[in-house]
Amino acid sequence: MNTLWIDCKKELDPITLYNEVRKGTKAGLADHSKEAILHVYNYLQDKIARSDKAHYGINTGFGSLYNTVVPKNKLAELQYNLLMSHACGAGDEVPAMIVRLMLLLKAQSLAYGFSGVQLETVERLIHFYNEDCLPVVYELGSLGASGDLAPLAHLSLPLIGKGEVILKGERMGGAEALKKLGLKPLALGAKEGLALINGTQFISAYATALVARAQELVHAGDLIAAISCDAFDARTDAFDLKIGQVRPHAGHLETSLVIQKYRKGSAIADAEKIHTQDPYSFRCIPQVHGASKDALRHVMQVVTTEINSVTDNPNIFANEDEIISGGNFHGQPLALPIDYLCMALSELGNIAERRLYLLVSGQRNLPAFLTPNPGLHSGFMIIQYLAAGIVSQNKQLCTPASVDSIVSSNGQEDHVSMGANAATKCYRVLLNLERILALELMTATQALAFRKPQTSSEILEALVADFRKTVPQVEEDVEMHLLIRKAEEFLRTLQV
Repeated sequence: MNTLWIDCKKELDPITLYNEVRKGTKAGLADHSKEAILHVYNYLQDKIARSDKAHYGINTGFGSLYNTVVPKNKLAELQYNLLMSHACGAGDEVPAMIVRLMLLLKAQSLAYGFSGVQLETVERLIHFYNEDCLPVVYELGSLGASGDLAPLAHLSLPLIGKGEVILKGERMGGAEALKKLGLKPLALGAKEGLALINGTQFISAYATALVARAQELVHAGDLIAAISCDAFDARTDAFDLKIGQVRPHAGHLETSLVIQKYRKGSAIADAEKIHTQDPYSFRCIPQVHGASKDALRHVMQVVTTEINSVTDNPNIFANEDEIISGGNFHGQPLALPIDYLCMALSELGNIAERRLYLLVSGQRNLPAFLTPNPGLHSGFMIIQYLAAGIVSQNKQLCTPASVDSIVSSNGQEDHVSMGANAATKCYRVLLNLERILALELMTATQALAFRKPQTSSEILEALVADFRKTVPQVEEDVEMHLLIRKAEEFLRTLQV
């Protein structure tokens, strides 16, 4: 059986990580990660024993209390108090998939050996993941700087027997969960509480899920757009590679090749056209879909760097005998690209809705609203309303979070990234895009039937036949929301 290794010498790939977590692959801690953790932990314990020098977060207060030195006999209590006081989350609970990613990404960041935690702390995070013991974490509370403090505090409380978890689907307190797992509460050492709640693992867990699922939806968007092209009797000229070669953006060329592949052998696509041009939502698929792919590629690079980084503070460099306080917890490197991704995903939904609109508009020999008896039946009229409303919400959610900042901690934390807000709203845009594409798929397959006896390509006809096992052709008005739900479920399992 595969093992997902938390390994300081190997790079995590966000797509692989997401897919392995989705499959339920168990995780393990590599031996050299254990060595790195123990090395810096032992260094820190010796440093504290031999010196009374103030080191932020190790023997001082936090935030604007950075100059308040804490006695050595109170260092463990300092870390417990930190977790308790910072568990100020509110709002909706974070999805289970995101919490699983948070556990592993926090373990990965600590496993490099620059954080000063004990080995048992990292092993406990991985054990929680493997046992499906998921801390209850809330969406609201992080400013995306100083680390994702509130969400990570909720993630960490069950390690010491506090907070709440969902253990194999059952909700319970952290202390009860530890008993069921045969574990005792962790005895936190110096800096451990700070190491646990500093970092960008709330943002980066969302970012990992975003780029992985976005890649799937981008591919699905091309496939569905190809069905729409045949359903609308669109020309093939716009996908000629010569157009892409004189404006050689990678996403443009990739999209043209993909659409060509999907429509190859389509009698509809190959038939002579009366119209000399198509509307932009068809003609500019390579430019629009391609731009979103190029944006996703950039965001993927940033996310890959982030999930393979140390993001707590201070950083402990045992070999150099240095403890350096900096700002690796600041979420700006993620916040900006996530806002970019938010816009890229929104635009995929925007152009998909325009194609949907044209398909129901009664053009190109298609009946109005794709019903055999318009007037008596409304057909797909309100499907377009729904898509338009979702697209509009996505546009509203595209207001960037990363340009905002509110001073906190008595001015010590005077610029924050709001990356957590960027991540959670982008996640909503992603879910909305999934719904819009499901609506386009419903509409395109409905319209394609009116092209018979002309046929589409072998690839597209096979997809339509598979879809029809789940969502039937609509001959007369039905409760459409039931079909919409089935279309969404189909899209979630679609392999492209």
